[in-house]
Amino acid sequence: QVQLVESGGGLVQAGGSLRLSCAASGHSWSNYLLGWFRQAPGKERELVAAINIGSMTYYADSVKGRFTVSRDNAKNMVALQMSSLKPEDTAVYYCASQRTGNPMIASEYDYWGQGTQVTVSS
Repeated sequence: QVQLVESGGGLVQAGGSLRLSCAASGHSWSNYLLGWFRQAPGKERELVAAINIGSMTYYADSVKGRFTVSRDNAKNMVALQMSSLKPEDTAVYYCASQRTGNPMIASEYDYWGQGTQVTVSS
C-alpha cells in the first residue's frame, strides 16, 4: 500500500522560511514524478512545484524564485524549501506522485498525502 506522509508545516511570519518534507512507502520513488500542491480555504487545489524522474522542475509563477523542490530517491523523500513566505502562501500543502502525465494537473496524480498546514502571518 502506497503512503505519502508530509511534515514540516507550521506557523511562520511573513518573510520567513519553512521546509516541507514528504516521505513515501510502498512504491519505488525513483520511477515517479513528484508534486507539491496547496489548497487554501475556498480555493481550488493548485500546483506549487513538481520534479520529474530526471529532476526537471516545474513551479507556479507565484512561487518562482522563492520555493525550491528537491528529491532524494535513496531516502524516498521529496522536499519543498519555502523562503520569503507571504500571507497568501497560507494553505494546506500536499505531496503527490504519479508515473506519467502532466505535472501541472492534480487529477493526473495517483497518490496523495494527508496534507500539512502552513500559516504565514503578516
